[in-house]
Amino acid sequence: MANDPQLLKQLGVSSFQQRFPWFGGDLQTLRDTFRTVDLPDETGRRVLVDVPALPTGAAQSGQLLALLDQPNREPRGLVLLLHGLGGSSAREGLRRMGLRLQSAGFAVLRLNLRGADPGRELAGGTYAARCNSDLLPVIAHARQLAGDRPLLGAGISLGGTMLLNACLSFPGVLDGLFCASSPLDLADCSASIERPRNRVYQRWLLKRLVRQTLADPFGVSATELEELSGDAAPRTIRAFDAAVTAPRWGFDDVEAYYREASPLLHLIAGPDKLPPTLLLQALDDPWVPASAALHLADAVKTSSTIGLQFTKKGGHNGFHGRGGCWGDQLAAAWLGSIVDR
Repeated sequence: MANDPQLLKQLGVSSFQQRFPWFGGDLQTLRDTFRTVDLPDETGRRVLVDVPALPTGAAQSGQLLALLDQPNREPRGLVLLLHGLGGSSAREGLRRMGLRLQSAGFAVLRLNLRGADPGRELAGGTYAARCNSDLLPVIAHARQLAGDRPLLGAGISLGGTMLLNACLSFPGVLDGLFCASSPLDLADCSASIERPRNRVYQRWLLKRLVRQTLADPFGVSATELEELSGDAAPRTIRAFDAAVTAPRWGFDDVEAYYREASPLLHLIAGPDKLPPTLLLQALDDPWVPASAALHLADAVKTSSTIGLQFTKKGGHNGFHGRGGCWGDQLAAAWLGSIVDR
């Protein structure tokens, strides 16, 4: 299903058209920053999930906070919804997707990953692109909440990467999956965000990552504190991953982390490990190069489990169209089609 032109028709979704004045990858990416999203008050029910210590023992066991939103009718299923790098359950894009899924009849469990607010005080450490030891207890709890209904996943950016890695390592944990603008090759993404044109993006992401790390209520090691402060502070995402992410999650170095936590080659080798999955990628994404998704599309042309949908425009998890966020519409339609099979 490599960008099957019939897929949108089957899902009842029109092709993506940019909404004025959000033209081009950068404006699509930044729209929610420039324009406040009108969202209802937070009403999600708090759900706490116990998680073990990090593989290296860099952070002890704790809990992750998720928020459970219920539709106004009997749920068709439950969607575990994950945010991206520097995000949380309260971010506008994640909440908007959750509301769209609710309106489509799904219960939605919005997870705050390790280190994210709200819930920062419940667990030490930070998350990674492959963090199965955190995700598996959450998925197991979500399965209990779903009962006899389907358990589905939706991930924005790095959140989709995490869900892909969990499904590849443990086939069958989810019944369906949707990923928007999700990195498949971490080294490629790191190099892309380091481009001079992306200097402002990288600075913004690093500020959020360093703040999350230093806000750890259980403290950070003296080595980490030294590497995150003063003249030694990381100036790139790669440097942050080398200093914090890779060692905390037990990878030999940042190269090993990027290689082992990148889903691309694993997807090519074993696409049938996934549940029915749709990956959405804009060709003008300024953060995540489309090259990895295009390579995957070429490699899995005959796969019955992986679908890829490319748009010429849309930016990084933008997809702001004339009828609202087109990516959210596609997520609801895709996951709904899985339930209705």
